[in-house]
Amino acid sequence: MKLLDVRRLAIENVSRVRFSTSEGTECLIDEHGVARIPQVRGVPEFDLENEFASVREFTYEPAAKARNARSQAAARRLTRSELEQMCERKELAAHAAASQDHDE
Repeated sequence: MKLLDVRRLAIENVSRVRFSTSEGTECLIDEHGVARIPQVRGVPEFDLENEFASVREFTYEPAAKARNARSQAAARRLTRSELEQMCERKELAAHAAASQDHDE
């Protein structure tokens, strides 16, 4: 799983994914797929993709607008494997839809 996969998941599900880097800073991938690190101003001194590769726990939550529509759904903690499964399901669904379009 790459950072791009999680960014895509956040966009498609109108959700946010949070995780902490090894330096202790929190990263937020918002519903627009933008990775934000509020504590860092300017260019960070680390590669976010490399930091992401070592993360084992994430917080997944609906974005504020989606939260109201989904009756205040709460944030939930996910392991790396759980988040990978969510990304894979989205990818499989997209491939299935694309193959149906080509069959016709």
